[in-house]
Amino acid sequence: MKFVREKKQELADKSSLESVDLLSRFLSSGLTDENFATDIVISFILAGRDTTSAALTWFFWLLSKNPGVEEKILKEIKVKSGLPVLEEVKDMVDTHACLCDTMRLYPPVPVDGKTEEDNDVLPDGTVVKKGTIVAYHPYAIGRMVMIWGSDWAEFKPERWLQRDEGGKWSFVGRDPYTYPYPVFQAGPRVCLGNVMAFLQMKRVVSGVLRRFKVVPAVEDGFEPSFIVSLTSKMKGGFPARIEERRDLKQLIMRRD
Repeated sequence: MKFVREKKQELADKSSLESVDLLSRFLSSGLTDENFATDIVISFILAGRDTTSAALTWFFWLLSKNPGVEEKILKEIKVKSGLPVLEEVKDMVDTHACLCDTMRLYPPVPVDGKTEEDNDVLPDGTVVKKGTIVAYHPYAIGRMVMIWGSDWAEFKPERWLQRDEGGKWSFVGRDPYTYPYPVFQAGPRVCLGNVMAFLQMKRVVSGVLRRFKVVPAVEDGFEPSFIVSLTSKMKGGFPARIEERRDLKQLIMRRD
């Protein structure tokens, strides 16, 4: 609450919007309810920071184990670099597919639940009484043979893509994958920030990989452990060595 009030005062003392953070934009758009603004800040921190970092941790780990996939993303970055941020990331289909399959295997929120507010009947006829807590398990759903096939354990971004008659790859991971892929929940209660989350993650991926190669600083044969909590974690974090990628960096600098 104090932070929101300080930001409101900061904006009132300035004749123009110099800050580019989301809170400043919300307050400048006419939002006056300080409690609501505080809830927004907390939601962004809890739902948008830890979840994004968890997803990217596993993304870079899986990428380090799959050099062929990394090469596809690097080709995308070469083509897209130099464009405005939104134009750069919105059509990065290979990167988007990689992020989706990462979160299928290692969802940032591995288990979630809802409380029934009234007596209800699910579409399959199951009766759910008022007050019942209904839990669902994205981690388990993402590993079900009946949904993903016998190759469910493979990091396979191409499962989210299809090639058109002209040979162009496009992302197809929407319906019917919405409910079998509840990483951002589903239906009318789908996460409002899912588009922003993908935008942020693809921008980070592009910014990091165009300059650096992320190399695991672990012994051969090491396999990280997945820790289930409110937001999932990699046990011990991801020890990594960052190597400068001179070839791609020089190419992009010449394009700029």
